[in-house]
Amino acid sequence: MRITDLWERLEEVLGAGYARSWATDFHVPELSGLTVEQALAQGEDAQVIWRAVHQTLELDPKYR
Repeated sequence: MRITDLWERLEEVLGAGYARSWATDFHVPELSGLTVEQALAQGEDAQVIWRAVHQTLELDPKYR
């Protein structure tokens, strides 16, 4: 998954106005407590990040 795909998915489920804020502020337990932005900065794979977000937000399987 490309990073742009990750952002598109985040915007789809959280809304364009909230996705960036959430990715900066919310510490995702499945990412060892990192935010999405921190995980990206550390070089974590976008697919791994998306799976963690999907699990944290308990999203519908259609968003996998």
